[in-house]
Amino acid sequence: MFDIPDDRRYMESHEWTTTGDGPVRIGITDFAQDELGDVVFVELPDEGDELAKGDGFGVVESIKAVSDLYAPVSGTVAAVNEGLFDQPELVNEDPYGDGWMLEVDPSTPDDFDDLLSAEEYEAQIE
Repeated sequence: MFDIPDDRRYMESHEWTTTGDGPVRIGITDFAQDELGDVVFVELPDEGDELAKGDGFGVVESIKAVSDLYAPVSGTVAAVNEGLFDQPELVNEDPYGDGWMLEVDPSTPDDFDDLLSAEEYEAQIE
């Protein structure tokens, strides 16, 4: 069974986001990192870049595949987890903690409304 924290929202493409008024954190799910295998490289946007919900914002490369990353919300990149550049394996080891990818200042609060709850995401991956 995969870890799916219920304090986040999820995309069908396996990205997660925290919710709230301030910057939100974004990463990939435990299921996604397991499917990818050992992550060896992460490409992320720069701080200050603008993201549009559903658009690609980076790439994660593993020993098995290269996968695009998609923004669960629109907004401005407030921070990038630069630790992933030297230790991309953090995505595998702690996808909801040290393996986070971005912090984003959301520009459209409604973006969260059509994201999946933990229960809905779990049903999708079963």
